[in-house]
Amino acid sequence: MKLLFAASECVPFIKTGGLADVVGSLPVQLAEMGEDARVILPKYRLIADEWKQRMRHICSFSVLFGQEQKFCGVETLVDRGVTYYFVDNEEFFYTDAIYGDGPAEGLRFAFFCRAVLEAMPRIDFMPDVLHLNDWQTGLIAALLRTQYQWDERMRDIRTVFSIHNLRYQGIFNWADMNARLGLPEGLFTPDYLEFYGCLSCMKAGIVFADHVATVSPSYAEEIKTDYYGERLDGLLRMRGNTVSGILNGIDTKAYDPAADPYLAAPFDTAKPEGKSVCKSALQREFGLSERPEAPVIGMISRLTPQKGFDLVERVLSDIMRMDIQIVFLGSGDKRYVDLINWAAWRYEGQIGAYIGLNEGLAHRIYAGSDLFLMPSQFEPCGLSQMIALRYGSVPIVRETGGLRDSIRPYNKYTDEGNGFSFANYNAHEMLFTLERAVGYYSTDKAMWRRLMLRGMRENFGWSVSAEKYLALYRSLCGLPHATVETPVPPERQGMQMRGFSSETASPAAAAAGAAVTAGADDCSELADAAAPAEGAANAAPAAGAGNAKKGAGRKRSAR
Repeated sequence: MKLLFAASECVPFIKTGGLADVVGSLPVQLAEMGEDARVILPKYRLIADEWKQRMRHICSFSVLFGQEQKFCGVETLVDRGVTYYFVDNEEFFYTDAIYGDGPAEGLRFAFFCRAVLEAMPRIDFMPDVLHLNDWQTGLIAALLRTQYQWDERMRDIRTVFSIHNLRYQGIFNWADMNARLGLPEGLFTPDYLEFYGCLSCMKAGIVFADHVATVSPSYAEEIKTDYYGERLDGLLRMRGNTVSGILNGIDTKAYDPAADPYLAAPFDTAKPEGKSVCKSALQREFGLSERPEAPVIGMISRLTPQKGFDLVERVLSDIMRMDIQIVFLGSGDKRYVDLINWAAWRYEGQIGAYIGLNEGLAHRIYAGSDLFLMPSQFEPCGLSQMIALRYGSVPIVRETGGLRDSIRPYNKYTDEGNGFSFANYNAHEMLFTLERAVGYYSTDKAMWRRLMLRGMRENFGWSVSAEKYLALYRSLCGLPHATVETPVPPERQGMQMRGFSSETASPAAAAAGAAVTAGADDCSELADAAAPAEGAANAAPAAGAGNAKKGAGRKRSAR
């Protein structure tokens, strides 16, 4: 089967988050299974020279982008059995950061979406399935179904759109974006691409892809609720069983405590003694007291409310009354950077902190910590809890998204489970769970050893997930495109949409309907408006609770 993954980032070339890990690992696993899996991404200036020197130029051509012809080059290299294509345009991709520069970011990925479709015939690779990832590639699905159906080579391409984090939706001004893309004006309606007066790139992927995938089964269900749905829950509910979740995996070769070059000593389930050496080395590295009896709690995360740092802030003094040590690694909001730096000063010898990114240090924290804390408000999948298990660090998580799918809470009566969890987004519920875990660590060493080794034996490699993705791809290719008659509102009857018909959209495009009221006036407001409200740390509800987040006077269904 021929598979092409389109994404904005991919390890080992460029990474800002978990998306890069997925795109860097899943195609490799599929290639090992005998599939022709390839990846296409932008050629950023930030890609290291060692990779650029390995690239081979394939072709150059012009891309019509509004009223201008833009240069587009395609370069390639092969690594770990996978062919990678890099879309080259210095105007769009030679920037200091790949995200976060407002309207320019929208145009950057609008160009990338157009370039991917224009490149496929020129690189002589027409995939059976085009796997799109997050909002940066969502417009590919809309363009493919509205402007490229005349090309017989592209007519039968199936599309999977993966949502890695629904909070980030790619919301931009319709006029600015469509002046470059030339989509039918009839698509700028609530049942297609319009989102409170703006264009939503995320919504484009959800509406037009043949299948919508998320990175865990629980997250696939959560985003159909008001609390997690980011005002797209109605549309996702309408898509029904064409939305599914497959749990991400981890690269078990990159994260192998028996052969990790970053560690002070190797260890595995047969010889776990090296973990105590790693713990002592971690305590020295952070200037903590070298006390083997004190459990070390690790946190590696973006310092944001989503990751539960408002909970940590609320009960930090209560946590530090226990005989524990904590090490933090990450960067993010100034509020939490200041909190962590203050805590490291206030609890010198008990708390260590590194503000920034450091791959080697992250490995050492996984290996040297006894517990790993992830109290996320929401977590589409999460990889840190899986890595922590592999390194013998017992996770303490909130039951949401991929955390709920991967961590089974310990049951003292049956001696089952691989970690600890709490249901409600509540600071004291987190505290009580942490106290319970620390109590077991301090009073029952035999039980703790069994729990640690059980986690280390868990298989979170990509082989299982890749089989599920392959089954999904095969099911899509074995079925014809569904055709649905779209109810046409009276004011739109007789409207001619050049290059577009109801049959070219996914079945959800019709089902979503026009159940949304007037839009916002300023698209720049929507990035924050689409995010869940930050509830009080001690009052936020459990996953999916109906009173979690009330609207601001707008009807949300089908948005």
